[in-house]
Amino acid sequence: MPRFSWSKISALVAIVLCILILGGCAPKVGKENEPSPVLSGPPNTTYPMPPLKSGVSLGQLGWSLADGEHVTVSNYREKVLVLDFYATWCAPCRDSIPHLIDLEKRYGSKGLVIVGLNVGGPDDRAEVPGFAREFDISYALGFPDQALSDFLLSDSDAIPQTFVFDRQGQLVQRYVGYSDSTAGELEEKIKAILAG
Repeated sequence: MPRFSWSKISALVAIVLCILILGGCAPKVGKENEPSPVLSGPPNTTYPMPPLKSGVSLGQLGWSLADGEHVTVSNYREKVLVLDFYATWCAPCRDSIPHLIDLEKRYGSKGLVIVGLNVGGPDDRAEVPGFAREFDISYALGFPDQALSDFLLSDSDAIPQTFVFDRQGQLVQRYVGYSDSTAGELEEKIKAILAG
């Protein structure tokens, strides 16, 4: 039976600790098509707004619609714009869709525009047409430019996230997640902006 000296055991323990420490500090490599995290419970905040980066003009950031047309936030001046970041596989996103459809039907004629922006990953893009048919979605669906996603989702990539812009194109409200209380708050905010 081999004998180990305390110095050999100490050296072995030191090597194992170094490996564990260095492994814990290594950058985490994510997969490009990993889904965004989904909130499992009710949202805990309607704020804060995403951090504003100097030199970025939100009005010039945009998305591509399903028909290939590219639009920006500034294309919707004079309208109340709601951008809803979702994925077809996201359960809270699916729960929010009927409410968004209802809002668009009731307030669309008063100046409300809702746009659903899919951030479910490359594989989820192919699911969007079937998803739209399943829920009978009447509002526009598209895919955000990377710059728009980076700007609005920079501090949290949990979905759904819903952003409300006033008629001047100013971001006035952000909702992270979805619950019945979120639905009521979103409607009240939209009504207040439309009335103002």
